[in-house]
Amino acid sequence: MISATAIVRSQSIRWHYDLGSLFYRLLWGEHIHHGLWDVDRPVGQAQEQLVGRLLHDVPLKGCWNVLDVGCGLGGTALLLARRYGCRVTGITLSPVQRTWASAAARLRGLTRRARFLTADAETVSFDSETYELVLSIECTEHLFDKERFFRRAGRWLRPGGYLAICAWLASEEAEHHAELTRLVRRVCNAFLCPSLATAGDYRGWMQQAGLQVLREELVGPQVARTWELCMQRVSRATVQWLARLAGREFVAFLDGFPAILRAFRCGAMDYGIFVARRPASAHRSDQG
Repeated sequence: MISATAIVRSQSIRWHYDLGSLFYRLLWGEHIHHGLWDVDRPVGQAQEQLVGRLLHDVPLKGCWNVLDVGCGLGGTALLLARRYGCRVTGITLSPVQRTWASAAARLRGLTRRARFLTADAETVSFDSETYELVLSIECTEHLFDKERFFRRAGRWLRPGGYLAICAWLASEEAEHHAELTRLVRRVCNAFLCPSLATAGDYRGWMQQAGLQVLREELVGPQVARTWELCMQRVSRATVQWLARLAGREFVAFLDGFPAILRAFRCGAMDYGIFVARRPASAHRSDQG
């Protein structure tokens, strides 16, 4: 795991997403996460393809209770509620994002299937064995104690339930190469990530939480185009004006786009898709 050199605070992450929600929506659409490209396709389709790849082996059913950790503007939660009929709870650190996602649910007639809460993933409490699926797409990068999160998430799952994670990763090579380490730390600082972990870290945390890792994919080359397109869109005058209006910190965030693209291209970073399952019957400790 590679940690940021700057001090990242939870309040800064919340402020970033409160202020940046409109910017994200204009820049990247309803799903504010990477797309997955195998052929040329529009951004929205590539983003939904990422969700589809993540959940490919998960037998989603309409009766399932799903927790979306770091739900953003609600894109994935609403997709699961609409397409599969799942009952989805989305949590976000940002009150602005919660308001936006809740409004989208009302406009689409999905309020009985999707609800959104303002909550910190590191402190929120849910009853044990509540969810058939806990998913998180590009949220764990912002967590300070990632290992503890996986222990808690494992307890929220019902026996036989699934944990599905998409995450930015530091490559194994970057941990042992000073120049690559510096590049990863620059990404951490620009994007308010206390640390970026390796695929091995994620695998270990899931196993320590008593989960069986079913699938682990590294798809960095297939998602890197996200940042090529982001840089093209950021060059537009309207986007530049909004960034300046948001303040110096947000301009610094945009300045990090070339760094993360370079990190993917040179192998300092990768992108992980992980699916794990809680055994159908097992004794579990509630400590942690």
